[in-house]
Amino acid sequence: MGNPFGKSMAFPPRIGSNGRMMWSEGEANIRESIAIILKTAQRERVQLSRFGAGLGRFLFEPNNASTHARIAREIQTALGDWEPRISVSAVTVDADPQSRESAIATIAYALVASGASERITVSVPLGSP
Repeated sequence: MGNPFGKSMAFPPRIGSNGRMMWSEGEANIRESIAIILKTAQRERVQLSRFGAGLGRFLFEPNNASTHARIAREIQTALGDWEPRISVSAVTVDADPQSRESAIATIAYALVASGASERITVSVPLGSP
């Protein structure tokens, strides 16, 4: 039986010590897929114009509760649409205590194939409060 979590080219793309493209699989592949979805702007991919969360469009938005709620909604929708190997249980977005120009998104999810719980955090650049 193959890996239930999938296998694809590593992200970011890189060359291994053997001179070949590196691959990722398992939970690492899912984390890389989540990063790709979150970093891709909608309409960036010609054949998949709805792909991605489009978080870059929040760059000049204020770092407040309203913006945080919109970011959480975009993350939840994009991951629900484009990553079927996970079930998102919660997305919280709060101001980054280290930077007035960033928010921290925490994504809690379960792996569909195993039910294992995972959590990742992502920094989202924003404007000042």
